[in-house]
Amino acid sequence: MKQLLIVWHSRTGAARRMALAAGRAAGGDAQVTTRVVAAADATAKDLLNADAYIFAAPENLAALSGVMKDFFDRTYYPVLGQIEGRPYALLVAAGSDGSGAVRQMERIATGWRLKQAAEPVIVITHAQTPERIKAPKTLRPEDAARCEEVGATLAAGLGMGIF
Repeated sequence: MKQLLIVWHSRTGAARRMALAAGRAAGGDAQVTTRVVAAADATAKDLLNADAYIFAAPENLAALSGVMKDFFDRTYYPVLGQIEGRPYALLVAAGSDGSGAVRQMERIATGWRLKQAAEPVIVITHAQTPERIKAPKTLRPEDAARCEEVGATLAAGLGMGIF
């Protein structure tokens, strides 16, 4: 059975909800096991045991959140050369843009030689004041649907042997 690993980090809830939406949709494929793991708990072994990945994180100061970056720092070299060619997708929660986090995640994926399986999903929260940045976040139904589509697409591709 193929495995889809979803690694996420979130301080205010948006990226977590994005990861869970993708995981819910991916869970509908009987030929794929889906694991949703917090970045702080994810390991190189998790990456090695999976056949595809979804990474979900907030953009903080035009870059990946620190906890997500720590995940990549801890796992990058232990899996280098062992996960080449595996598909991945990106989910980013951002206050205004998200492109900095997407570029950073794409560079990491390029170093691992992963294949992009879906266009990045960026959810803009429009949080621009300290109060709104710190406030808990929810997803609009259309944003949750975009994340679900990514999860379903990766799971279906794995289940059909496309990836």
